[in-house]
Amino acid sequence: MTAYPATEDLDSPAARRAGAVLTIDLEAIKDNYRRLRKVLRPVTCAAAVKGNAYGLGAKQVAPALAKAGARTFFTVNLDEAIEIRSALKKTRPSADIFVLNGAGAGPVEEFIAGGFMPVLNSLGEVAIWSAAARRAGHGLAAALHIDTGMNRLGLPDNELDILAGEPERLAGIEVQYVMSHLACAEESGHELNGIQLDRFRQARARLPAAPGSLANSSGIFLGPDYHFDLARPGAALFGVNPTPDRPNPMRQVVRLQGRILQVRQIDAPQTLGYGATHRMAANSRVATVALGYADGFLRSLSNRASAWIDDKEVPVVGRVSMDMITLDVTGIAAGDAQAGGWVEILGPHQGVDALGEAGGTMGYEILTSLGARYHRIYLGG
Repeated sequence: MTAYPATEDLDSPAARRAGAVLTIDLEAIKDNYRRLRKVLRPVTCAAAVKGNAYGLGAKQVAPALAKAGARTFFTVNLDEAIEIRSALKKTRPSADIFVLNGAGAGPVEEFIAGGFMPVLNSLGEVAIWSAAARRAGHGLAAALHIDTGMNRLGLPDNELDILAGEPERLAGIEVQYVMSHLACAEESGHELNGIQLDRFRQARARLPAAPGSLANSSGIFLGPDYHFDLARPGAALFGVNPTPDRPNPMRQVVRLQGRILQVRQIDAPQTLGYGATHRMAANSRVATVALGYADGFLRSLSNRASAWIDDKEVPVVGRVSMDMITLDVTGIAAGDAQAGGWVEILGPHQGVDALGEAGGTMGYEILTSLGARYHRIYLGG
C-alpha cells in the first residue's frame, strides 16, 4: 500500500509555499512495470517515457524503471532522448533509446553521438539514415514504422510497396524492430484492432526479417497475438487503466493534495466565481483551494469534479480559475475543513481516469497536464 506523506511533510515550508503537493510513488511505477512484464513474458517490455514521463518527471522515473528491469525506452524527440540518457547514466548507461519523431527530429550527428535510434517514419527518413550509415562507414540501428491504420506517422501503403520492392534502400540500416501503432487498442472489441494486426503481419512478411513491435499499453491486454517481440507501454506504467471496460490492473501512482486558503459562508442566492456559473441553492460553506488550471486542474472540471476531505466527497462548485478552485464543504465538520487544511484531488478515492472522465477527457491528459508549481514528493525509487 502506498505510504503517502505524513502531516508534517504537508506542513513543510516547501509544501506550504507551493500550496499543493503532488506525491509520485516510484515503487508503484516499478510494480506496474513488473506486472506488465509478467503479462508479456517472454516478450520484451520497453517503457515509453515521453512527455517528461507522462508529466511525472523523467529524471526520477526512468532510473526507477531501469531498476525494475527496463532496458529499452521510447521518447518523442532528441531532447527527451538526451535527458533520458543522462538520467540513466548510473542505472542503465547502455539503454536502448528510440526517438519516435524519427530521423528528422534532430541533427544526425547528435543521434549517432548519443547512440540514439530513430523510428523511421517515411522513405525520406530511410534515405537520411542510410546516407548517414554510408558516411559513418558502419551500420546504424533504427526502428522502421509502418502505418497500419493510425494515419499519423509511419510508411503509408505506397511507400511500403516501394520499400518491399527495393529493400536495398535499407542499406546500412540495422533494423531493430519493424513497428506500428494501434489506434483503438483501449476498445478491445473494435474491428480496427484485428485489421491492423493483419496489416502488420502482411507488412512484416514483405520486408527483410526483423523483430516486431505493435502493442502499446492497451494492446498488451488484447492478447499474445499482439505481443510480437517487444511491447511499448506508457500510460499503464503510471496508473492509467489500459482496460477501460474492466477493473484497472495497475496500481495508482500519484496523489495530489491542495491546501485550503479560506473557508467562508455564502448565502443563497449568491453566485460563486467567474461567470457566476454556480448559484447557491442554500446557505453554504465554501472552501477555496490553492490550485487551478495553471496547475493542470482543467477548466472543463468546473462544476463537475469532486475532491475528498478524509473519506467525504466534496464537489467543485463554480468555475475553475487559474490558481484556485472552490469546494462546497457544507457537510464537513468545521474542524475538518479550515484554512491550512488539505483536500485530496487525486489519490485513493479518485484516480486519474475518474478525474479525466469528470472533465470530459482521459487519464493521459490529466497526468501530462500536472503543473510545475506543485511541491513534488517522490516515494521510493
